[in-house]
Amino acid sequence: MKIARVFIYTAFVGCFVINGLNDQQTQRFTNPILPAGADPWCTYKNGYYYYTNTTGRNITVWKTKSIARLQTAEKKVVFNPPAKGPYSKEIWAPEIHFLAGKWYIYFAADSGNNVDHRLWVLENSSPDPLQGEWVLKGKLTTPDDKWSIDGSVYNHKGKLYLIWSGWEGDTNGRQDIYIAAMSNPWTVTGKRVLLSKPELEWETHGDLNNPNDVPHVDVNEGPQILEYGNRLFLIYSASGCWTEHYSLGMLTSSATADLMDSTSWKKNPLPVFKQSPENKVYAPGHNSFFRSPDGTEYWILYHANDKPGLGCGKWRSPRAQRFIWTKDGTPYFGRPVATNVSLAIPSEKKKVVRKRKTPVLENR
Repeated sequence: MKIARVFIYTAFVGCFVINGLNDQQTQRFTNPILPAGADPWCTYKNGYYYYTNTTGRNITVWKTKSIARLQTAEKKVVFNPPAKGPYSKEIWAPEIHFLAGKWYIYFAADSGNNVDHRLWVLENSSPDPLQGEWVLKGKLTTPDDKWSIDGSVYNHKGKLYLIWSGWEGDTNGRQDIYIAAMSNPWTVTGKRVLLSKPELEWETHGDLNNPNDVPHVDVNEGPQILEYGNRLFLIYSASGCWTEHYSLGMLTSSATADLMDSTSWKKNPLPVFKQSPENKVYAPGHNSFFRSPDGTEYWILYHANDKPGLGCGKWRSPRAQRFIWTKDGTPYFGRPVATNVSLAIPSEKKKVVRKRKTPVLENR
């Protein structure tokens, strides 16, 4: 069963590119940024943008210097699963991170049985993640070794933490958000701590209507931490991705609090990002975040459907839009923008252009 699915200070965006566009036109894009791709994630290093999303069959990484050319960017399949085994099927929600001088990819996979879903880690010591060799570092065993998906690593004040979506026990029926400490990029230590479970009305839409599956699943998944000022915001997806109620919720904590103390986190009573039938955007969720190249803008990257009833299938596509901060320092994501809305690409680094010895600041 496909149960859909990060804090990063990076820059990324893509757009549809048509041959012959002039410079002014290439400063605009429309969503979606790729025709398909659930659980989008991006990161930035050494002048290149790296992007990945769920394909279900392998792990592919895109690399580009131009934030306006994702569709024509260099890309490479960096991992093909074996035909059989515990990580051979249902490859979900990959994330690529640069930690402790090496590249790591975290992903969820199973043997073909959903109950077997666990987290796995790939490692690459090459400066360029599209070069070198990706080696399976092993299973990222979570405390109690229960069903685990949507793993994301967060570096806070020099310490690594894993956040993920998992089951409390050994049977399906509810997905919760957990956190645990890490001793290195491939090892979780200590106990897991429950941060959020689906308990509010808008978090508990999950009827499956499938005689071969459980009747209902309550969902919290796809956790991502966003830092701003002296606060942390854990944004997560709630309700089943197979429903139109799939949306984003938010937990808030002080940046100086103990992240492993569940009482440090307070849940927002309402979703912070949800479907927009008027804009024809349905079931938006499983997001990540990035900054514009010049650092002045904050953007959210997420997937959504163009029509109702499409569920968790191949029709989900990645989209990007800018968000702002309210006066009290809380993120405001607004509504998902329609696919026919032209958006300015994330603000690029300002360069001084000299004309007749008069300095002029322009956004290039």
